[in-house]
Amino acid sequence: MSASLCEPTAPPPDPTLPLLAPGAATALLDAYRPGADRFLASPRHTLLAHGTAAEIPHDTRPLTRRVRDTLDARRRAGDPGPVVVGSLPFAEDAPHALAVPDSVRWAPPLHEDPLIALPVAPAEDTDWQLREVPSAERYAAAVAAAVTRMRAGEFDKVVLARTLELTAQREPDLTAMLRRLARRDPAGYTFAVPSGAGRTLIGASPELLVARRNGRLVANPLAGSAPRSADLAEDVRRAAALLESAKDLHEHAVVVDAVREALAPYSTGLEVPARPTLVRTAAMWHLSTTVTGELADPAVSALELASALHPTPAVCGTPTDVARSVIAESEPFDRGPYTGMVGWQDADGNGEWVVTIRCAEAEGRTLRLFAGAGVVAASSPQAETAETGAKFRTFLSAVGASL
Repeated sequence: MSASLCEPTAPPPDPTLPLLAPGAATALLDAYRPGADRFLASPRHTLLAHGTAAEIPHDTRPLTRRVRDTLDARRRAGDPGPVVVGSLPFAEDAPHALAVPDSVRWAPPLHEDPLIALPVAPAEDTDWQLREVPSAERYAAAVAAAVTRMRAGEFDKVVLARTLELTAQREPDLTAMLRRLARRDPAGYTFAVPSGAGRTLIGASPELLVARRNGRLVANPLAGSAPRSADLAEDVRRAAALLESAKDLHEHAVVVDAVREALAPYSTGLEVPARPTLVRTAAMWHLSTTVTGELADPAVSALELASALHPTPAVCGTPTDVARSVIAESEPFDRGPYTGMVGWQDADGNGEWVVTIRCAEAEGRTLRLFAGAGVVAASSPQAETAETGAKFRTFLSAVGASL
C-alpha cells in the first residue's frame, strides 16, 4: 500500500481516476479506533478522520452558517481541505456532534476493494442481557392506535420506532463490530462517529438523504420494506410482492413527493422516476427512488439541502408536525441521533448526508439499538412489529446476539 492512499486532508478521490491500490479502503476500516476517529464509508469512497481541530459551535447562528464559518476559518488557518464530519439528531433542538478533524484520509469505496470479501472473525460469544423498550406487545398497540387515528383522518403517516438495549459484562469491541457491519453490506453507508457525552454512534444505513457534488444533487429516499429470506425462491417472491404492494407503494410515494417538494426550490429541474426500484441489504428489501437535479444556486451546500429535507416522511411521517407529536406520545424513549443524519461536508459545500438508521449508540457496556417502521392506514400492527425485528437483525448479527 503506497503512502499516497491516505494523505491527510486530501479531497475525496475523483471517481473518474483509476482506482488506488487494492486494500486502501479496508486499511482505513482496520485503522479505525473508537473515540479518536470518525469513519464513514459510502458507495463512492471511504473516509477516516482523526482527532478534532475545531468543533462546530452551539450558538444562535443557523447551523449551516456555523459550519461554513468554521470551515472557512480552518482554510484561512492553512488547512488545504477542511471537512466537517459527524451526526445531527432527529430533534431539531437537540445538540449535534459535528467537528472538523485534525486529519482526513480518503480511499475508494469498500465494495470495490477485493479485500472486503475476506472472511472476518465471528462475533465473540457474549452473554448479552436484552431489554426491549417498548416491548413488542406495547409497540404493536401503539401501531394499532396510530392506525385508528389515521383511519379517522387525523394524519396520513407516522414512523414509530422501538429500541433494544444490550448490556454485557465488558465493553463491546466496536472496531470488530464496525468491520462486521461493513463486510455485511459493503455497498451501503457504514459509519462510526462520536455522538456526544462519551457515546459512539455506529451503524450501516442503506439510505442516502442527499449528496451534493459540484453543482449536482442526488437524493435516494427509501420507504416500503420487506424482510429478506434465506430461501432464494421465497426471497424473490417477497421482492416481487413488495414491488406490487399497494400499501408500500403508497408509503413510498408520500416520501418521494415530500423530497420533490423540498428540493424543487434548490434545483433547475429535478429528475424523478415514475416508479420505484428495489434495493437490498443483507436483511431487507426496500423500495427506492433516485432523485437527481442541477443546483439553481451553486452556493447551496450539502448540509443546506439535507436540512431542507430533514425529517422526511420516511423517518417521521406526514404532516410533519402532527407526526412529531404522535412520535413523542408513542415512543417511551429519546431517539437521540437515530433518524437524524450522519455525514460530511467540505469547504466548497460538497458532501453527503445519510439517514441514521440500522444503528446503535454504544456507551460503556451498553448498546442501544434502534428500529422503526412506517405506519399508514393500511398497516398491520403484527407486520410492522415483525419489520422492526427484521431491521434489528442488521446489527444483532454484528454483535452475536438475537431476539
